[in-house]
Amino acid sequence: MEPISNPDPTRQTSAHRGAGFVPDTALLARLDAPGPRYTSYPTADRFTEAHDLDAHRHALAVRGIGGLARPLSLYVHVPFCESICYYCACNKVVTRDKTKARRYLAALFREAELTRQAMSHTSPVTQLHLGGGTPTFLDDDQLQSLVYKLESLLPFAANAERSIEVDPRTVDAERLHALRRMGFNRLSFGIQDFDRDVQAAVHRVQSEDEVFSLMAAARAEGFESINVDLIYGLPKQTPDSFVRTLDTLARLAPDRVAVYAYAHLPDRFKPQRRIHDYDLPSASARVAMLHSAITRLGDAGWDYIGMDHFARPDDALAIAKRQGRMHRNFQGYTTQPDCDLIALGVSAISRVGATYAQNVRTLDEYYDAIEGGRLPVFRGHAMSADDLLRHAVIMAIMCQGVLNFEVMDISYLIDSRRHFAEELAMMDTFVSQGLVEIDEEGLRVTEAGWFLVRAIARVFDRYAQRASAQVQFSRIL
Repeated sequence: MEPISNPDPTRQTSAHRGAGFVPDTALLARLDAPGPRYTSYPTADRFTEAHDLDAHRHALAVRGIGGLARPLSLYVHVPFCESICYYCACNKVVTRDKTKARRYLAALFREAELTRQAMSHTSPVTQLHLGGGTPTFLDDDQLQSLVYKLESLLPFAANAERSIEVDPRTVDAERLHALRRMGFNRLSFGIQDFDRDVQAAVHRVQSEDEVFSLMAAARAEGFESINVDLIYGLPKQTPDSFVRTLDTLARLAPDRVAVYAYAHLPDRFKPQRRIHDYDLPSASARVAMLHSAITRLGDAGWDYIGMDHFARPDDALAIAKRQGRMHRNFQGYTTQPDCDLIALGVSAISRVGATYAQNVRTLDEYYDAIEGGRLPVFRGHAMSADDLLRHAVIMAIMCQGVLNFEVMDISYLIDSRRHFAEELAMMDTFVSQGLVEIDEEGLRVTEAGWFLVRAIARVFDRYAQRASAQVQFSRIL
């Protein structure tokens, strides 16, 4: 079942430019707490090894039986980076040894073959995304061979989205030209911040001139959509310095912007131990940065898509948001309908039908499985009927900020107000604080509530009600 659409999207999206709204920063700082980003439900910390390779192979084998197979979304994880960024929480391998890519690429090819062999039905690939790490650690010939391999195994839709994450420090105009010739039509530049002191503090220094030159080259090559990632809450950042970064970004004029909250979890991620707590901005400063992003980007012409994403009004994502057909998966907000996600590479997570499956997390384990002729799955989850229901509710809130009771009742043959009576009662605090509105038609997230949409959605998360689950996640703001 696809996420529930908002029957009247204009009712709540018109305010999403954000201009003119002044949040109660003290209130938001007080409500800030650890919480999932809900790129999946249940979240990955709920996966178990009871859902193993056999379960994943079964899900691949039965997809499409008795009906049309859903479109495919492909994700390929390339873990290698030439240098370490101190803020990073991704699964990565830091090395300058380019020869390491050869064995990994061969393993990716074999994993793709094993996956295709396990599938009883194929369907068009409507989305391909290369992430990392740094996908451009692979040279042009290696990237081209990867694209050819995937195209030889699965049919690609003529209008498929083909995106790749790019570290601006590792590419030039010639490299962008090569990526465009390979068929990539979308880029995501990891900028994080333009302030040199902040860049030095996180070990990721790049000049404005480099970034602006690359943007001009990407525009000349005809990439359909260009995204830029920023991070707020980094060491040495201040509300004033972040405003300057936002103003620089406005001049850069990408199609989409993601403004992520830095998740400081040094106990889990060793590189973050090089970041000193005293260099981090306060909770109130972080709220001010997020508010600046919403207001300044809104004033400069971007639509506030939700949580931490922005898009130009004529971008496909903004159009999908207005039309109530935006979705969410492990790549974040997307225009793609409910696809089966096939994820390849170390630590990658697939969703096939009502099941999730995650690959092993280390290269040694990955190579052992692949070279032994096995798919490298080590854990996952089979969604129950309750999981599927709550997945739809959470995605409706995360994507549209609206939960329509009538649509829920018809789609799931329930009395949603009675079924979720406990959760709706728990919303009273959010209602009294002006973050949520509830009436006979349903639940709506207010403009102020979008700051805390993760916390609002979490009320419907059956697993997150346990206090122990919350320590696994970054803070919401």
